[in-house]
Amino acid sequence: MNHKRTKDQHSDKNYYFGQDVYVPASNGYIALSLAIALILNFLPLQGDLLIFRPDFVAMTIIYWGISYPHKMGMSIAFSMGLMMDVGNTSLLGQHALAYCVMIYLTLIFGRRLRLFGLMKQAPQIALILLMMQITLVLIAVSSGSHLPGWSYFFATATGTLLWAPISVLLSTPLKQKPDPNAL
Repeated sequence: MNHKRTKDQHSDKNYYFGQDVYVPASNGYIALSLAIALILNFLPLQGDLLIFRPDFVAMTIIYWGISYPHKMGMSIAFSMGLMMDVGNTSLLGQHALAYCVMIYLTLIFGRRLRLFGLMKQAPQIALILLMMQITLVLIAVSSGSHLPGWSYFFATATGTLLWAPISVLLSTPLKQKPDPNAL
């Protein structure tokens, strides 16, 4: 038997042993995070701030779809989309369909996204958010609205930049506390 370890094998071992252990998220915590995201989306903003505001509900749905795919599915995404449509007084079902497309892509890419770190996830999250916004644009245009300008897609860039902080914020309460009785 050859007991020599390569540098890659040793670094992989340290990577996995150095990761944090998380407590499973309760349904109440997931619901609370979605409610807070909904409130953040409904905050009244004016001018440039409104252009750069990311879709917090979409990002929260993506986070839970990656972290706990068995707890986040089409029905929750659809119902959150209906709440967004009612709150924004937009075409009913517009956000619901866009969120369903988004969670579908998230669940398809979820296994791969879980393997990457937060910085490597960000470009793929940008693609998912962009597909969601394109779905919203296509629905709006098909109902008679005009095409929005490029500034409409600034929210995708902002959401991509905020992906790592939002992920850390959502996962922090789930980190297991050290046992005070452990040696």
